[in-house]
Amino acid sequence: MQKIIPYAHTILREVVDKGEIVIDATCGNGHDTLFLSQLVGHTGKVFGFDIQEQAINQTKNHLQHHQCHNVQLILDGHEQVKHYVSEEIAGAIFNLGYLPKGDHSIITKPKATIQAIQALITLLKKKGRIVLVVYHGHTGGAEEKQALLDYCTQLDQQYFQVLQYQFINQVNNPPFILAIEKIKETN
Repeated sequence: MQKIIPYAHTILREVVDKGEIVIDATCGNGHDTLFLSQLVGHTGKVFGFDIQEQAINQTKNHLQHHQCHNVQLILDGHEQVKHYVSEEIAGAIFNLGYLPKGDHSIITKPKATIQAIQALITLLKKKGRIVLVVYHGHTGGAEEKQALLDYCTQLDQQYFQVLQYQFINQVNNPPFILAIEKIKETN
């Protein structure tokens, strides 16, 4: 069985092709941004969002080190995605919680995350996927976890299928994945 982050990447690798547009909704240290950049190739584009300048700078340095030039980094919240992206997207990834090695009091918030998902769903191509890696062992994490589970559970199965992937025999609130796939265009 794959660990959480490798499986999140597998879920996207299955549906994202070279030349497509994708979103890293939480740049963090730039690892997912780099993965997406390499996945879509030089003809594709990645929009990377983060609310922390530290995360944007770390991601920029990581991408420069790997000579990636197909990424637009945006210092803004992922809930603002529609202000920057209007094209169809093949996929998106979130790593929710806080910036590793950053200020742990700055966390993703359920309202903003759900707003971002709602916006991304309208941009998502048929068979495209939104992958959420839910870290919930911090203050505020349980609230975001429950809000996301409530939201994803109510998505109409006629248009979306939602996967939950987690290891259930680990301690200390291990992260899990929620993956939303658009199976039919909504009205």
